Amino acid sequence: MKTLAAQVITPEDLLKHWQGHRALTRRVIEAFPEKDFFEFSIAGLRPFSKLTNELLSIASPALKGIVNRDSQPFSEKDTEELTTKSQYLERWDKATEEINENWQKLAIEDFGETFNLFGQYEFPIIHNILYFIDNEVHHRGQGYVYLRALGIEPPFFWERE
Repeated sequence: MKTLAAQVITPEDLLKHWQGHRALTRRVIEAFPEKDFFEFSIAGLRPFSKLTNELLSIASPALKGIVNRDSQPFSEKDTEELTTKSQYLERWDKATEEINENWQKLAIEDFGETFNLFGQYEFPIIHNILYFIDNEVHHRGQGYVYLRALGIEPPFFWERE
């Protein structure tokens, strides 16, 4: 019989935390003017649409890979056909639903198991999930800088509902 270490946060609260970040990132996407979402960058960094491609190619596909124990390589090919901000927002919402569905398939014991994410990152599943959140926060921060450079007030970072 496996025993579990004491936990600080429940899986339900972790999902709520992650989805709060996703809701905030969605508002950042919404705040961009259409043209700037695809074209604006600073210092040669990727435009926010390209950063969003990465986020869309990690969150839901990676969680699905974890649930199915499938280490498919990382790919952004499923986002190549997105050409409008509204398409990105639709895909974002679809990914949010997929995350919620796949999250329900995780058992508490799964979080401590090691998984080779994308066939490259062999870590405990909880570390992979925390990476998904950290990576999103990092790229959303870039989006905040872009919005401010465009003279647009970004959403308050603490409003994650």
